[in-house]
Amino acid sequence: MRFHQLGQAVDSREEMKAVFAAGKSRMLFSTEVAMFTPRRSVSIARCLPLAMLCFVVAVLAINPLAQVHAQSQPPSPQTQKPDQPTPDAGGPAGDTGVIAVPRKKDVPEEAPPPAPAAPKLKNPEELGNVSLRLEVPEVTVDVGVLLEKTHQFVPGLKPQNFRVYEDGIEQKVIGFKRVEAPITALMLCEFASNGAWWIKGNDMLNAAYSFTQQLRPQDYVALVTFDMHTQIITDFTQDKQQILQGLRMLQVPGFSETNVFDALYESLDRLDRIDGQKYIVLIATGRDTFSKLTFDKILARVKASHNITIFTVSTGGMLRAMTEGRGGMDSAMRDMDYLQADNEMKTFSSITGGMSFFPRFEGEMPDIFQNINQNIRSKYELVYRPTNAKQDGSYRKLRVALVDDEGQPLRFQDQKNKPLKYDIIARDGYRAKQEVE
Repeated sequence: MRFHQLGQAVDSREEMKAVFAAGKSRMLFSTEVAMFTPRRSVSIARCLPLAMLCFVVAVLAINPLAQVHAQSQPPSPQTQKPDQPTPDAGGPAGDTGVIAVPRKKDVPEEAPPPAPAAPKLKNPEELGNVSLRLEVPEVTVDVGVLLEKTHQFVPGLKPQNFRVYEDGIEQKVIGFKRVEAPITALMLCEFASNGAWWIKGNDMLNAAYSFTQQLRPQDYVALVTFDMHTQIITDFTQDKQQILQGLRMLQVPGFSETNVFDALYESLDRLDRIDGQKYIVLIATGRDTFSKLTFDKILARVKASHNITIFTVSTGGMLRAMTEGRGGMDSAMRDMDYLQADNEMKTFSSITGGMSFFPRFEGEMPDIFQNINQNIRSKYELVYRPTNAKQDGSYRKLRVALVDDEGQPLRFQDQKNKPLKYDIIARDGYRAKQEVE
């Protein structure tokens, strides 16, 4: 019991000295108590700052958790103060609260300015209302007039002797002149290794030589051959010797197919890039065996060509005369093929205003190409403005007639007053331009 009291009473070293001053009977006990009591007191005194430190650390540890808890809670909604009225034009009501986009004021749209008044032009008193049109289509027609028997050109005709009809409607001729100028021609020759090709090839070479011999120094001529493919032997040149050298190079053909439609189509494309009047001299049998194009497509392409005239000369006439009509299915089919080829050759030439020839003998070649040469170089050029001025791309038929001064069909007579028949060589028609051209 004393131990407890002493443990509570002893607080410092001064009190311990007082206890040691007491009696000896109590010295040992007091010493033990004093020895024990100070150690305990010192331990409590030293542990007090440590406890305080632990308490502070515990408080600091609890404080972040409280902050995290406070942040995790959603903020309480702010209510608008009733004493702050919202402006009429919108916008924020105060320092806090919902912010509204300002409402755009209703502003009346301004009317566009009036268009300027059209200037008033006044014609002179002596002139009435005048209208001007810049684009006026004109059509040029080359017309050849040849005697049927001698194939001679008929000179001396006047503008009033010609009548031009477009789709059956007579047109007014506004330009007239006789043309005799250098030519630009392309010789398209068939050179294929089909049946008896050496005979037909020989006919082709004779015809090409005859045409080349009649060329003039100012003429431009090109040489192209075809079988299954088209080959340019000599490009356009004024040197006659280059054409003759190209003909001498033709020795042995490569293919037996004759694609005349494809070759003619390619030739038309090449000539379309050249300005002025052009000519194609087609020397071939006319049989097409393996073309990609059909007859309808090549016919449409021929009709669409501009300023291109086609002359056709058939080859193999002697061989056909010797073998046709022998009987049998094969012979009959072959004869039908050649007749169809002749009809196609005639169509190509008649549509473009050319001529077709079907010789059988080699001696006919010079006269044939003399007629072609004369027809090419001697022509009448007629110019008119069509009454149908629409540029719709339609095909329009043409017809040319000759009349006398009284409007009757023109007649020719020889020295013995015998009537002479004549041929009018002109295009069958033309295709009008499109608006986009």
